[in-house]
Amino acid sequence: MCKRLFIGLFVIGLCATLFGYQIIVRSLHSTLPIASEGLIYELERGSSLTATVKDLAQRKVIEDPRILLLYAKLTGRGNRILPGEYLLEPSMTPFSLIQLFEAGKIIQYSITFPEGWHYRQLIQHLQAEDKLEKKITNSSPKTVFETLQLKAAKENPEGLFFPSTYQYHKGMSDIDILKMANVKMMSVLDVEWQGRAKGLPFKTPYEALVLASIVEKETAVANERQQIAGVFIRRLKKNMRLQTDPTVIYGLGDQYKGNLTRKHLKQYTPYNTYRINGLPPTPIALPGREAIHAVLHPAEGNSYYFVARGDGSHYFSATITEHNKAVKRFQVHRRANNYRSTPEKKP
Repeated sequence: MCKRLFIGLFVIGLCATLFGYQIIVRSLHSTLPIASEGLIYELERGSSLTATVKDLAQRKVIEDPRILLLYAKLTGRGNRILPGEYLLEPSMTPFSLIQLFEAGKIIQYSITFPEGWHYRQLIQHLQAEDKLEKKITNSSPKTVFETLQLKAAKENPEGLFFPSTYQYHKGMSDIDILKMANVKMMSVLDVEWQGRAKGLPFKTPYEALVLASIVEKETAVANERQQIAGVFIRRLKKNMRLQTDPTVIYGLGDQYKGNLTRKHLKQYTPYNTYRINGLPPTPIALPGREAIHAVLHPAEGNSYYFVARGDGSHYFSATITEHNKAVKRFQVHRRANNYRSTPEKKP
């Protein structure tokens, strides 16, 4: 009799265990009541699984927190959940929720700096990102230069950030993004510098970066980069002034209202390459890898001049006579007389 009773109780206990196990399994793999657009949930640093599950229960995301916590206690799951923003999706279950928190698959945001952007545009773009912590309270070039402890010829961070797309998460700062972009630029520049062609008129990688920024601003058709770089390289070797409009525009700053005049070309600034010899003191924009590669591997040729055709491409000339004819053809006859977009003979 006792033996039968023991067996009966064992069977009842086993059934109850199996039934309880099924309830736990069913609960762990049931779909959470999350709206179709998903839910952004932020785990604060130091949060425990117990506090998190109870909070999600209060938000009606988890129906019965006791089952999930019991499972976590029995299995040791959820002892190390990582802080950050998480996207809870409609298809998620309590089991996949723990997996998500343990894996630390936090939401990643992205920010893009296009080629040819100026430093000020980059800073404005960073300030518009509401998920980024703002540490740059004074965005003057000198302040950013000193804050990041950048290494360059001048206290101006222009051109020292690589144009690309960067991933970040909530809690990161604008300084973090700038550091990533600067490290990337220095890495790309170093690689390109190490493989540079022979006989270039650069003493340092920074000088190549300066010219790359000019090529970036002058180029609208990608396959012309090396040709344009070749023109500037030959002019530097001949001690001819670069005479390129983008540098003049950069030097004018807020004075430039969209119309470059002859008066502007005669106005002295450290960036007016119609007035100064050699390169301007700093880059004038963010050059991409292709522009950097172009100035370190310029196309061979005999052209010293180029003029915009009006469709984004350029007409290249070997002599000033040929160039002046091209200017009349593509610029004077098509545009206002005070417009200039190409080099002219050194005064």
